[in-house]
Amino acid sequence: MSKHLLITGGAGFIGSNFISHMLNNSSYHITNIDALTYAGNYENIKHLENSNRYRFIKCDINNEADLKAVFDQKYEAIINFAAESHVDRSIQDATPFIQTNIKGTFNLLQSVLSGKANKMIQISTDEVYGSLKPSDSPFTEENPLVPNNPYSASKASADLLVRSYFKTHQLPLIITRCSNNFGPMQHTEKFIPKTIFNAIQNKSIPLYGDGMNIRDWIYVTDHCRAVQMVLEKGVPGQVYNIGGSEEKTNREVIEIILNCLGKSTDLIEMVEDRPGHDRRYAMDSSKITRELGWIPLFTFTEGIQKTIDWYKRQN
Repeated sequence: MSKHLLITGGAGFIGSNFISHMLNNSSYHITNIDALTYAGNYENIKHLENSNRYRFIKCDINNEADLKAVFDQKYEAIINFAAESHVDRSIQDATPFIQTNIKGTFNLLQSVLSGKANKMIQISTDEVYGSLKPSDSPFTEENPLVPNNPYSASKASADLLVRSYFKTHQLPLIITRCSNNFGPMQHTEKFIPKTIFNAIQNKSIPLYGDGMNIRDWIYVTDHCRAVQMVLEKGVPGQVYNIGGSEEKTNREVIEIILNCLGKSTDLIEMVEDRPGHDRRYAMDSSKITRELGWIPLFTFTEGIQKTIDWYKRQN
């Protein structure tokens, strides 16, 4: 008998890559739901319609009536990629972040509680841990949650809801927290796609503050592989950090992209830093490596070249 997955936010960057990965690397049937807001692009998933193991339903996880219609069958698992994730937007207006990231997650947890899915994986972020100093060790799963912007606060709140449902109701729930993803189909407001597009068009590339903020980067396919391993072998109640072990300053990332495209660093434009800008993220992924056998396969250099090639084809 075939097993069915419910993927939320599957028209977004990571969700759409994950669905493609699973259709190519498993026998699961997939139902993809997405509200198709600015973060969800139907073009990301249009090609999936050719698969007889895939269906798409437009649905907002905040809308309980819409969500109820999706559960016309019992799912092996819900994998919750659905999220408002643009930090700058959360600073301008946190309302949709509270609604989708907290209330939407609550609605999904209620669905698991009522027996509509066997388990759920909550896709979270390294940003819930706050910021590291240059000399600090990378985040482990034992680090406290100390978010510094409305986006990360809403994701931390969702994580705590998931933890509470595991502890209170003994539901089979797992949390993954990943570092900064990059790759094909990412929204052009995001740092790497914006840098690539602006460089191709010889437009200025904004760089916040002094440009020395550090992020740990992971190619999206490696993240998808990790989530599949967690789905198939992860232990309920656990948190798994997923990182690429590729720490780079924002200035370094821009300079690498400019070098790949043969463009001048004169395109870099220093701009005022954004409020609550975390200085450094870094992830310790030793737990998922030790317990599930996952390791990243793509270096930053390999991934960024593949990413640039994809965006060049879209330009």
